[in-house]
Amino acid sequence: MAEKFLIQPDLEFIKDIRALGGESLKKCFQCATCSVACPIAPDNKPFPRKEMIAASWGLKDKLVSSTDIWLCHNCGDCSSQCPRGASPGDVMAALRGKAIEHYAVPQSVAKAVNDTKMLPFLAILPAIVFLAVGLGLKVFGIHWLNFSPELTAEGQIAHGNFFAHWLVDLIFIPLSIWAVAIFALALKRFIADIHKNALADGTTTKEKIEIKPFLMSIGRVIPNILKHKKFSQCGENNNRATPHMMVLFSFIALAFVTGFFFIYLYGLGIHGPYSQLNPVKILANIAGIALIIGGVMLFKQRYEKVGEISTYKDWYLLGIVIGLGVTGMLAQFTRLAGFEFLTYLIYFIHLMFVFHLFAFLPFSKLAHLVYRTVAMAYNDYSERDVKKI
Repeated sequence: MAEKFLIQPDLEFIKDIRALGGESLKKCFQCATCSVACPIAPDNKPFPRKEMIAASWGLKDKLVSSTDIWLCHNCGDCSSQCPRGASPGDVMAALRGKAIEHYAVPQSVAKAVNDTKMLPFLAILPAIVFLAVGLGLKVFGIHWLNFSPELTAEGQIAHGNFFAHWLVDLIFIPLSIWAVAIFALALKRFIADIHKNALADGTTTKEKIEIKPFLMSIGRVIPNILKHKKFSQCGENNNRATPHMMVLFSFIALAFVTGFFFIYLYGLGIHGPYSQLNPVKILANIAGIALIIGGVMLFKQRYEKVGEISTYKDWYLLGIVIGLGVTGMLAQFTRLAGFEFLTYLIYFIHLMFVFHLFAFLPFSKLAHLVYRTVAMAYNDYSERDVKKI
């Protein structure tokens, strides 16, 4: 006799999904066209039909711990071919947003980051933090801000003479540790939950996760992520691949540049401004320009995409991406042009964007980079796509 379960729908979860872009959820009449149309869904229990059913029933625990909501790349093929206009792609995107909120700790921060009403406070929060830390240091006689900054020996403007580099690092290094710690706590729960869910669904037969094979799976999926292999299989939204890659590789390049000049400054004691002909500086400029172009292209594509719902979290992320690129490049150009007040002002605004990037990374849509990588690695580890003979 089959085992019976009592389904207890989470009505609040259904409301949240509809509010996050899945407002057309109830139009679904479970025809499975979406799963057939999806070019990247696995043959074994393909998505997104089962997610649409579970979302309609408000099965939060089943959905937030699902691997499949992260395997979806929001190609748009399922939404464009849905005979009822239920937009499964938008529902999957909403589910990912709820999963990020579910696993992030504290959840109150995740809710604040994705709440339009909290944006004014979050916008000034970095300035408050810098001011609080600065005033705390001033009590001990440590000066970090120079309202009449001197030029370097070569007669150049240096942002570090106005706003001390060590203060910036004093704030951003702990923020980086904060983001890593939150991801570590979240991923510990996330991996355990998706494995438990996969065992219950029958998408894996492995009783426990072995660390070494799982790490090898991560190594196998990373090249596919970098090449955007799944994006190339999309029909409706495959034009996102190029700008998406531009943004991704720009962030990777800028992370390398930041690490390199950190060693330059603190390891070798070589202070900036650095020559524009420095190979790493050239890389930084190329990455900065690519970040702006890629961000603007994504903004344009999303703005012009009538059939796909764009929510606040989408625009917030694009605002951070474009804001980082524009303020970073303008801070450099105004410095080279000798506009002291303007370059210091833009540099300070740039730091505010960087603060948002670091502090809210585990809570914003950008967290999908981490969760999707882990989910794709788990899918590889479980050998779900391997054809059984």
